[in-house]
Amino acid sequence: MFTGLFQYAALAQNGQSGVFAVSLRIAIELRLDEWEGCRRKENRMSANDVIAQEELNEYLNGMPHWRKIPGAIAAVFETKTSAAAIELFSDIAGAAEMDNHHPNVDWRYNRVFVTSTSHDAGGQVTTRDIALASKISERAEALGAKPRVDLIGAVEIAIDTDNPEAIAAQWAAGLGYKTLEDGSLADPHGRGPAIWFQKTDTPNTNRLHLDIWVPHSESEPVLKKLEASGTHVDAAEAPSFTVITDAQGNRFCICTEADR
Repeated sequence: MFTGLFQYAALAQNGQSGVFAVSLRIAIELRLDEWEGCRRKENRMSANDVIAQEELNEYLNGMPHWRKIPGAIAAVFETKTSAAAIELFSDIAGAAEMDNHHPNVDWRYNRVFVTSTSHDAGGQVTTRDIALASKISERAEALGAKPRVDLIGAVEIAIDTDNPEAIAAQWAAGLGYKTLEDGSLADPHGRGPAIWFQKTDTPNTNRLHLDIWVPHSESEPVLKKLEASGTHVDAAEAPSFTVITDAQGNRFCICTEADR
């Protein structure tokens, strides 16, 4: 995104001033004007411009790289080399600065994991996330990056309790988490798994279980592997979630975005 500016700067540094110095100044001014225009547009957008689930599904139908996870949209891109992954990472950072909207980005060798949500809208998906995701996909395609929808996922910790208010503050204090509007807990730095409290009058003996989020389009192979491994599979609420119980009675859920 800023390659042209760096080239101009290199020329000026090597003593080739004059026209190059003027060109550099003009290029910077044009880039700043463009950036400021984006900032003004961003400031006009309401922080409460949250996208309803049905509308979000329509958006995502036209965005094959992206899937819905709790409170966000996510994508994974795989490049041929780690250098290409770093270039994509850099381009995502540039787009984020231009839009004044910053996703969580995790670089792992030749893979880039991206999650976008609007923190100022209560950790929900807004049109800003959709706009930024589209730009990221365009740049990923330009770099020849391969989308890896099968690697999209998230993990939450669920706690069965008949009185969430009695324990939420204790968990928040211990983990350094913040409390969201719906009563769940989230890592303010976006690194640890979210925690939510499943209110029930009959808490399970094993009060903690994992909610493992996978795209609905990728869930069938996961469930088949679980069935083949000998777990008990309760699909009464599928495809929204499927309850899995292991050989020792521990539970976890395979959750998808479908039927929500």
